[in-house]
Amino acid sequence: MPDGLAALLSALWHFATPWTLWNVLWSTLLGIVVGMLPGLTATLGVALLTTLTLKFPPDQAILTLICMYVGAIYGGSRSAILLNIPGTPANAATSLDGFPLARAGRAGEAMAIATIGSFCGSLVGMVMLAILAPVLADFALAFGSWEYFWLAVFGIVVCGRLTALDDPLKGWLAGLLGLLVAMVGQEGIHGYQRFTYGITEISGGFGLLPVLVGAFGLAELLQVVKQPVYEVVRDAGRRILPRLREVFRYWRTILRSGLIGTFMGVLPGVGEDIGAWASYAAARRASRERERFGKGSVEGLLAAETGNNAAVPGAIVPVLTLAVPGSAPAAVLLAAMYVHGLRPGPLITVEFPGFIEQVVAMILLATCAMLVLGLLLIRPLLFVLAVPREYLVPVVFVLCTIGSFAIAERLFDIWTMVGFGILGFVLREMRFPMAPLVLGLVLGDILDKNFRRAMVLGAGSIEPFFTRPISALLAALTILTLLAGLPWVRRGLARLAGRLGGAALRAVRKEVR
Repeated sequence: MPDGLAALLSALWHFATPWTLWNVLWSTLLGIVVGMLPGLTATLGVALLTTLTLKFPPDQAILTLICMYVGAIYGGSRSAILLNIPGTPANAATSLDGFPLARAGRAGEAMAIATIGSFCGSLVGMVMLAILAPVLADFALAFGSWEYFWLAVFGIVVCGRLTALDDPLKGWLAGLLGLLVAMVGQEGIHGYQRFTYGITEISGGFGLLPVLVGAFGLAELLQVVKQPVYEVVRDAGRRILPRLREVFRYWRTILRSGLIGTFMGVLPGVGEDIGAWASYAAARRASRERERFGKGSVEGLLAAETGNNAAVPGAIVPVLTLAVPGSAPAAVLLAAMYVHGLRPGPLITVEFPGFIEQVVAMILLATCAMLVLGLLLIRPLLFVLAVPREYLVPVVFVLCTIGSFAIAERLFDIWTMVGFGILGFVLREMRFPMAPLVLGLVLGDILDKNFRRAMVLGAGSIEPFFTRPISALLAALTILTLLAGLPWVRRGLARLAGRLGGAALRAVRKEVR
């Protein structure tokens, strides 16, 4: 038996206890409920649950958080299908075909199709996690301070580019704001205080979890209060389970979407929503039924749900191997690992042997629970959407407040949550993406420490940043991504491509004559 498979079976046996299975069930169900309620995102769910698992053993805490993560990304499909309101940003593509199916009287069938697609996507992502994580961890051992600096910069640039396709500058400004916030407090090498202005409470910097709860929790609640009340759909239709033949005739779409979603999850800060849209676009281009997309296509619904759930294990790959989050919920998961004494990074296979296999087992358990609960509770979970938001919003706000206070038991953390919640709401109103801000906050410490460490090791020379092979590659990718986001560069490249194409066409015509 291969060593990896034996380690996975050992991890599954480790979790085969009644207490563990109970944690899997309740946390996955809670994740589905959080995901399906508009305004309660996966990031908020993982952040709040992190504050409630401080007394859990580390493996049980990470298990419940992963179950919440998987369940919430899937749960958002319910409101997308029934209300045409994505429960999480990752389910926006789901509403394109899910809601037309619901209007055609196939709401229950659409939810079952979304469940099967999410299950298949998580399985594909889980397999890729098991394959990629050990390889990437070994590869990351070759990283020095120069490479980690460029990795942090590249992650923020790519995240800003892909989360603000219409205006990449807003994404980059949000990432820069996150970096500036990360610089507040004592710096990591000499302990010198920066940007504290004599305020003792911020000498240690802003707490990551209070900032995340504010930017994604309170800001989301303010958005929910602003929006009009949605109409609740109570009829799931006559048929619930779809014909398996109708679903698995699109096995190529499922496999393609799973691979695309995993790849998008691996990219720092890109996350599940881009994984869903990229998978949906690829499925539409390759489909023989592309005219049905947007009008109730089963293939389109499968592609979107497979892509966003495959991105969940994909986003965990860089968390485990590079300590770089692949999405906003993964950033909270990374913070939770540090809180529980785990140190993700290139040495994780040395310091915590078997932990990667345990994470694979956690995703497998969460995926199986999602499939069972998702199919069994299609009709009962409709009543969750009937909860008036006048009851829901105060309860979630209290949880945000308690969760922010519970980490360090400081009143200042509550004010941090409120401040960043208001800031997040204002930035959302101005159409600034939140993911680059969070990624900048998480990667700020990595960027700062490794830049100064690299300058010390290089005796003040910046040459190694551009001469070491991996560092030079990351620098080139960063610069190309920046240039590709500038409109005048894109226009220039389009004109150049047109001229080259015209010259080639004229040459071919000349040869033909």
